[in-house]
Amino acid sequence: MSKTVRLDQVAYGRSGDKGDDSNVGIWARTPAGYEVLERELTPARVKAHFAGIMTGEVTRYELPRLRALNFILGHSLAGGGSGSVRTDAQGKAHARGLLFMEIEVPDDFEV
Repeated sequence: MSKTVRLDQVAYGRSGDKGDDSNVGIWARTPAGYEVLERELTPARVKAHFAGIMTGEVTRYELPRLRALNFILGHSLAGGGSGSVRTDAQGKAHARGLLFMEIEVPDDFEV
C-alpha cells in the first residue's frame, strides 16, 4: 500500500539558470526518501510536470552519496535571463514548482 504526498514533504530543492536551460537540484531528507526520489522522479515525469514551460528534454543526474538528483530542463527559459521576457527567466522558481509534485510513498513512510 502507498499514500500520496507532496515532494516537499520528502525533499528540498534549489534551482537556477544555465543559459536557456534551468538546473533543478532535489535532495532527500533521509536515505529512504532518496529511494522514493529515484523511483518517482523520472525524466519523463519531470518533463510532464513542466510541460507548459519547457520544450526540450529533461536530463537526470544521480548523486546517491548526497541523496540528490539533478535535472537539466532543456529549453525552459525562453532564451535565458537576458533574452527572455518571462517573469522567472532565470529558473529560480523551478525547484519550488517541482516540489509541488505529488508522489507515492509507502504507507509506513514518515514525512
